[in-house]
Amino acid sequence: MNRKLAFPNYQFQLKHEGNKTLVFDELRNKWVILTEEENVRQHLWKYLHKEHNYPKGLMACEKKITINSLTKRFDLVIYNKKGTPEMVVECKAPSVKLNQDVLNQALRYNINLKAKYILISNGLDLKCCEINFQKGELIYLQQLPLIE
Repeated sequence: MNRKLAFPNYQFQLKHEGNKTLVFDELRNKWVILTEEENVRQHLWKYLHKEHNYPKGLMACEKKITINSLTKRFDLVIYNKKGTPEMVVECKAPSVKLNQDVLNQALRYNINLKAKYILISNGLDLKCCEINFQKGELIYLQQLPLIE
């Protein structure tokens, strides 16, 4: 966890149990093991909330979904005020390159959710795209969209 992420420095509650470091996840309201991917997830949701005003109450973290009878867990989903999924977020450790496989994973999670946006991040880079469902196209965005 010594690699500097491309997010502001946020304060987290940490505790140690044995040889593991845990972080208090305010979205799930519980202590979780602080892996490199979890570190990215914690920084990213705070970044979306604090820097882009995405409401914390409209974020869901690590929820189960079923895709083709397989149970998976998405990293984050941002809902709009109507309660409809607006953005699927996939987080990876900084050592993982943001490639087509990562994007495909987020797109698979979105099969049932049908969110308008996909965001992938490894903590060093962010890539966001809008899905045009009519044309079956992904449009990469230069900045994060407003979520209303």
